[in-house]
Amino acid sequence: MKKDLTIVLAPDSFKESMTAKEACEAMERGIKKVNDSIKCIHVPMADGGEGTMQSLVDATNGKVYSLKVVGPLGNEVEAQYGILGDGDVGVLEMASASGIHLVSTEKRNPLLTTTYGTGQLIKACLDHGVKKLLIGIGGSATNDGGAGVIQALGVKLLDKQGNELSFGGGELGKLNSIDLENFDSRLKDVVIEVACDVNNPLCGEKGASNVFGPQKGATKEMIGILDNNLKHYADIIKRQLGKDVLNEPGAGAAGGLGAGLMAFLDGTLKKGIEMVIEYASLEEKVKDADMVWTGEGSIDFQTQYGKTPLGVATVAKKYNKPVIALAGRVGEGIDVLYEKGIDSIFGIMKGVAPIEEALANGQENIEKTAENIIRLMNLL
Repeated sequence: MKKDLTIVLAPDSFKESMTAKEACEAMERGIKKVNDSIKCIHVPMADGGEGTMQSLVDATNGKVYSLKVVGPLGNEVEAQYGILGDGDVGVLEMASASGIHLVSTEKRNPLLTTTYGTGQLIKACLDHGVKKLLIGIGGSATNDGGAGVIQALGVKLLDKQGNELSFGGGELGKLNSIDLENFDSRLKDVVIEVACDVNNPLCGEKGASNVFGPQKGATKEMIGILDNNLKHYADIIKRQLGKDVLNEPGAGAAGGLGAGLMAFLDGTLKKGIEMVIEYASLEEKVKDADMVWTGEGSIDFQTQYGKTPLGVATVAKKYNKPVIALAGRVGEGIDVLYEKGIDSIFGIMKGVAPIEEALANGQENIEKTAENIIRLMNLL
């Protein structure tokens, strides 16, 4: 084995076990146990979903901030946002302020839930003077078309009597006009990029309400109301803003938040993994390395559909770098991943164990697996 080896460590988080940064550190401990001369470059990764903000902050030596905001049901919750290392880029996950995990099953009602807290996180990033905003929009509890976001940023949504609408997708049917007079002017100078891996339109059979509404607590009757309300919302947007978001791919993401970000913030929707690869500067770190290690909690045939390990492998293969992946669970159909750029996949479990134990011992198991991989490489 080459003595001055350089390995890029670019795993995702192992959900409920460790962050991507912690996975990098565990990999390095195992590697260094065998060969202290190997150089390890940490690039904590994510695919645009949960953990994206933390991974990008860690990858750029940025900072995470906490803020009390309005939660999905109007209650106060503590949410987080990040500023990347250069200070010019803010990053947030809408789930932190408006996520479904913040609403107990019995209280889920997309007629009422709001994205207002996500708008407050955007405003907090603007207060730092950012020039660009990266927004992950998975895991929402909402179906309000991003109405709450724009309300938090100063837009007034008015009914026929000139009264402001209350929170929730159930209110959008009353919308008559949009007052942009107090819309936060700083947004004109900020580029908005949205991590979005779904192509659903805003309305209809494949729209936000029909596809994602049920998991947010919508009954069949609610779905009909919400779908009609979003259609009405899109009509008003087209009439007043001149933007037709009804059938834009991704408009239905996060209960229509995709549409709201496109219409009001000129947001550009991008695949999550591509966004993280860019802002973590993965490519420039990979091209001069000898090999790349990646991984996440579970790897199976679904990994090929925009998940971190395949995204990392795709970059590595541009430069003909070998790729090793580690996973807590190795599932069915992984042969397709070998055809797409991953060279070898290792499960980190020592044996059968209860899920709680497996999660608790994740870092130890990664460290031991990394050690064993390097011991094997020493034989070559």
